[in-house]
Amino acid sequence: MINVAIIPARGGSQRIPRKNILELEGKPIIAYSIATAKESGLFDRIIVSTDDEEIAQVARDYGAETPFIRPASLADHYTGTTDVFQHAVTWLEDNGENIDRACLIYATCPLLKSQFLIEGFHKLSQAKFSFSATSFAFPVQRALKITQTGKVTPMYPEHIKSRSQDLEEAIHDAGQFYWARAKDLKDSPVFFGPESKPVMLPRHLVQDLDTPEDLAVLKQLIKLT
Repeated sequence: MINVAIIPARGGSQRIPRKNILELEGKPIIAYSIATAKESGLFDRIIVSTDDEEIAQVARDYGAETPFIRPASLADHYTGTTDVFQHAVTWLEDNGENIDRACLIYATCPLLKSQFLIEGFHKLSQAKFSFSATSFAFPVQRALKITQTGKVTPMYPEHIKSRSQDLEEAIHDAGQFYWARAKDLKDSPVFFGPESKPVMLPRHLVQDLDTPEDLAVLKQLIKLT
């Protein structure tokens, strides 16, 4: 049985066009994810799932495989990554592979370190799923929301006067990777539930890439890491 990495990278990103092959510190951003997957030593095959031939060529140039072109029905901005993950694993199995563990790695996480992939791999001996996570920088219990009149109101009034150190820490999906056994991807996998274990990342290694502001922050963070 083999272990595979699946890197989704569609061509139609909207808020930052072509972000999956955006140049960052001299190489396309997807190259970082490919390199980290290789460095981990965990994977027999590293597959990029894309609908875009230019992205496919870049992926191949940096050592990944593109054995299929993702169907258009799975390449719009409504499609969830779980569907893409399932499609890639099913395609490989239909074409002769016997897969044990699979990891979906986002193409836009150049801060990812191989040690966290390895930790997620080992957590599958304790749970069905594992995923990258980090803690919120501020207590979510003291969050505010803006009302229709432009004023503010606490989302959790019962906690608004609590001290930060007295509130339970909350975590969130870091959006870097998701591990599963292939057999557990067959139905409707629940990555954020009682059968899943988080791999905790330091906050300085977590950065979304959805807006120009995100990109500006990422450019600074990668210089520090």
